[in-house]
Amino acid sequence: MARERKFTRDEIFQAVKVLLLEHGYEAFTFSILAEYLDVARGTIYKYYDNKDELITEFMINEMNAFMNNLKKIDTYPNFDAQFDYLFSIMFENTSIHQLIEIGKQMMDKNNEKVAENQRTLKRLHLEMYHYLDDLITAGKKEHKIKQQLPNPLILGYIFQAVAIPNHFGVSHQEWVKGLKEIIKYGMSTESK
Repeated sequence: MARERKFTRDEIFQAVKVLLLEHGYEAFTFSILAEYLDVARGTIYKYYDNKDELITEFMINEMNAFMNNLKKIDTYPNFDAQFDYLFSIMFENTSIHQLIEIGKQMMDKNNEKVAENQRTLKRLHLEMYHYLDDLITAGKKEHKIKQQLPNPLILGYIFQAVAIPNHFGVSHQEWVKGLKEIIKYGMSTESK
């Protein structure tokens, strides 16, 4: 039988991440979470009213951590260095894209805490988009990116590329290097 014990915010958020990515939003429950944490389900209810409240708080935590890393991009001197840094943090946080999609599934619109958390998530998502849009604009100013390509297309392409599953077990380093090369230079050996 599960016991009533304390858990840290980091412990519960790490468990939420594992379980959400494993089971998805619909199958995620406090029962599964309690079993994973080896606590009584009622213990979780002492902190969170429902799963949407917990998941949105977890997602805010993830987005804030990602944004803290993303803001460091300004310390890099040029587009190439900034792009390399962006790629490294995106591959450290490959779940961000999945979590944004999960956030769109939230059902409890009547809970004020969930609604507030969703507004915060929307603000963070827009802030992330603006940082990335600025990076693409800087790349165009440095003539590293074709002017005629729309920024949203480039950003969508980057996010989708990061989400491509590595079914064949290519080493992580080789996978990241290859994706970065395809995004920056294309895959053709022919020059225009």
